[in-house]
Amino acid sequence: MIWLARDVIGVIDIEDDRAEWTFPAAPDAVRAARAAVRGRLRAWDLDSLSDLAALLVSELVTNSLRYATGPIGVRLVRSPHLDGVLLVEVSDPLPDPPRARVAGPDDESGRGLQLVAHASERWGTRPGGEGKTVWFELALPE
Repeated sequence: MIWLARDVIGVIDIEDDRAEWTFPAAPDAVRAARAAVRGRLRAWDLDSLSDLAALLVSELVTNSLRYATGPIGVRLVRSPHLDGVLLVEVSDPLPDPPRARVAGPDDESGRGLQLVAHASERWGTRPGGEGKTVWFELALPE
């Protein structure tokens, strides 16, 4: 996988059960975040979650790009302490929590949070020191 220097501000941490990246608030962030998530899940032998996790991350990163300025953080946590789930977080500097919209049949946007809600085990938001984090959980394969 090839990333350009402008695609990722930094790889914060990659350990056995955790990976974190920071992406610039630029259109390439969506592609780079998808690639990072897919690559890490393949490294963890979680290929079965890779497409869904990448899709949901791209929805949340797109929301961050649309409404916030500043860097976007993406974090994956795979841990026995999490009751068999993969925790995925997307953070940005905007403190306002996202609001789910009801998209009409011809609307080209407004379905991202609905997709996250329906495709994940659980999801939510929490405030951070500077901004917010939107998170979701996917069941790990048995």
